[in-house]
Amino acid sequence: MKAKHLLLLIAAATMAFTSCDDTTGSIGSSLTPNTDRLDVVADTFNVTSKTILADSIMARNISGYLGRVKDPETNDVVRASFMTQFHTLEGFRLPDENRIMSRDADGNIVADSCQIELTYNSYYGDSLALMKTRAWIMDKPMEEGVDYSTNYDPKKEGKVSANSYYQDRSYTLVDQTASDSLRSTKDYVNNIMLKLDKPFTKDGVTYNNYGTYIMRTYYAHPEYFKSNYEFIHNVIPGFYFENTGGLGSMAYINTPLIYFFFKYNAGTTTNDSIISASSSFAGTEEVLQTTTLSGDRDRLKEIAADNSCTYLKTPAGLYTEITLPISEIMTGHENDTVNTARINIPRIINQNPSEYSLSLPQNVLMIPADSLYSFFANDRLPDYKTSYISTYSATRNSYLFGNISGMINAMYHNRLNGNTSANWNKVVLVPVNLETATTSGNSTRIVNLSSDMSLTSTRLLGGPDNPNALKITVVYSKFNGE
Repeated sequence: MKAKHLLLLIAAATMAFTSCDDTTGSIGSSLTPNTDRLDVVADTFNVTSKTILADSIMARNISGYLGRVKDPETNDVVRASFMTQFHTLEGFRLPDENRIMSRDADGNIVADSCQIELTYNSYYGDSLALMKTRAWIMDKPMEEGVDYSTNYDPKKEGKVSANSYYQDRSYTLVDQTASDSLRSTKDYVNNIMLKLDKPFTKDGVTYNNYGTYIMRTYYAHPEYFKSNYEFIHNVIPGFYFENTGGLGSMAYINTPLIYFFFKYNAGTTTNDSIISASSSFAGTEEVLQTTTLSGDRDRLKEIAADNSCTYLKTPAGLYTEITLPISEIMTGHENDTVNTARINIPRIINQNPSEYSLSLPQNVLMIPADSLYSFFANDRLPDYKTSYISTYSATRNSYLFGNISGMINAMYHNRLNGNTSANWNKVVLVPVNLETATTSGNSTRIVNLSSDMSLTSTRLLGGPDNPNALKITVVYSKFNGE
């Protein structure tokens, strides 16, 4: 068998050989005949790292974040508000207009009531902390195709005005108005609920509640409900949920829902079978959800200047930047193949944990430093050629990137082709949220990725004061035969 047919097999097995034996000079000759010789060698290099503070972070997320908390590690107060639009389902319909039984004294259709529920599965902080939020109806929608960052404030940008319709709500994450028995049922979903039952005025017409406005708009213009674009631009531009008070909790909102309630006749004659019903729209991935964050950037810059380690800290935007020694790796190996390049990044254990210690980032994305913003702006997914995911391993207490050879090769060839960027050989580690799906073959693939905006933090081994702390192990192969 020719050596070139063995190449993929050998490359895949190489890391196992190098982990067992530091002597690799004879691997090629031990596996292939002298006439079909494949030389395989390994080497190890130091990599340097530092903490960087991102100028901005893409605001589009899978979840919305709402609350105000103090970071126990920095004492920085982090405030989060979020905007959501609502998705109209294809084929959305209400009962025939003549069947609606909820009417005012003049016979006009009304909604019995309307409300928004912000459902959440997880949160950070004290579930009994008293918090305040204000739900604003947007005057203008935020548009698809625009790269919104976490410092984008819809109010300051004119999307919400002082005259906009709003509803205030004080809340605790453990809803004290719900009984213990209700909260303990399997169907109960944690939520922050806001009533939208006060009068709403639009285009000179006043409706007794927001649900009445939605229903009358549907019967007047059903075409507005046929696509998200029409719905957002003609019915509900979106809601901005602003943190207006309190300190101590941050809710991770997974599904915002707007409900309106009404009665209709489901029978064939008047009052034959009157049913109390509801209809709803949800904030989903098909429409925009963005988060607005505020904090003390001067304090974050102080943390980034800590040279004894590096940080991963969200939603603060503290990331670890790693400089890969591309020139050293390729010197003397210009005609060789880089089969594997392995880098393990240990975490420094927190010696003073507390009840409110921040969670660890679970999934970390490695991308070229120059694509820190564009990667998320373009809704890209890791391709394991120039972008990689590592999941935290409690066994190793580290983030392992098992093979970034594609990154090494791409950076080397980009340099040869004239890339003069100061970041040409730098990568950044960014905590991310992942959404996965199972294929027909029971394999799992990533279908959505966004910056992690939850409260997470960890320190990593490395930093400018520890230039020899991190290593990258590279395995090369070279075919020396026909």
